[in-house]
Amino acid sequence: MRIARRFVMAIGLALPLAAFAQAELPVLRIGFQKSAVNLVVVKQQAMLEKQYPNTKVQWLEFPAGPQLLEALSVGAVEFGLTGDSPPVFAQAAGKDLLYVGVEPAKPLSSGVIAPAGSPLRTLADLKGKRVALQKGSSAHYLLVRALEKGGLQWGDITPIYLAPADARAAFEKGAVDAWAIWDPFYAATELALKPRVLTTGVGLSDNNSFYLASRPFVEKHPQVLQALFEELTRADAYVQTHRKEAAQFISDFSGLNLATVHLFISRRPPSPVGPIGPQVVANQQRVADAFHKLELIPRPVKVADIVWKPGSRAQLAQQ
Repeated sequence: MRIARRFVMAIGLALPLAAFAQAELPVLRIGFQKSAVNLVVVKQQAMLEKQYPNTKVQWLEFPAGPQLLEALSVGAVEFGLTGDSPPVFAQAAGKDLLYVGVEPAKPLSSGVIAPAGSPLRTLADLKGKRVALQKGSSAHYLLVRALEKGGLQWGDITPIYLAPADARAAFEKGAVDAWAIWDPFYAATELALKPRVLTTGVGLSDNNSFYLASRPFVEKHPQVLQALFEELTRADAYVQTHRKEAAQFISDFSGLNLATVHLFISRRPPSPVGPIGPQVVANQQRVADAFHKLELIPRPVKVADIVWKPGSRAQLAQQ
């Protein structure tokens, strides 16, 4: 928590917490997903709206990170949270966005699963099979690493690119042999269908969650990030100390049953917003390099090129 506070102080450049009002930001559009626990709690409790009544906060929900970052790149939202893979695909496509914060790794929160009665028992058994996944999502990288662990190449499977809701339907109908997916969709499927878990992200993918923002937003309103990260870190502390109430907020918002939400939250570590340090950048570069090696992105990318350094206006000007 001390790290998160230092990060907020660096971002704020010693500005007061009434940053929204001072920034003259009449509208703030935030992209989020069901998996974005801190954002969901901030939204459900109207934490930003109560603290900053002069700013109209608009919340836009997306099924996955790639769709959210597409909206961010065209100016439809200013700020949002995704997993590790979407920013790599966005950067490779020339989207103008910046990494501005990160939550701790969540390797237990995603998995590669097969139906309960499936003959698939190991990752090597995926050879020649149809595997559902959201293209460019964190599950995409998990599947790449899972295949490596199983001694397989990407070309050994048939990827079926589907958004989570469509993938769940295909999985239930037997239209795919396996599914790479993240929470809360993973937790909901575990409880409802009792699938066989071929692997989680442990030892394969850190499954980091990144906060990203448009470059114009960061350049014009760095102090607003201070307020955002303070509220998000406060929301995380609430989740850690009020699990029952937080689960109810998330259930009310998402339509997921409470058992699913409790499972989802139970494998999520404390997640205050922190800075994007060298180790996180190195991990993210491995994600980018893996996708380029497989020719799944059109060009190599240097992750550090779009990592915001709080307080460094010169860096923004040079990028």
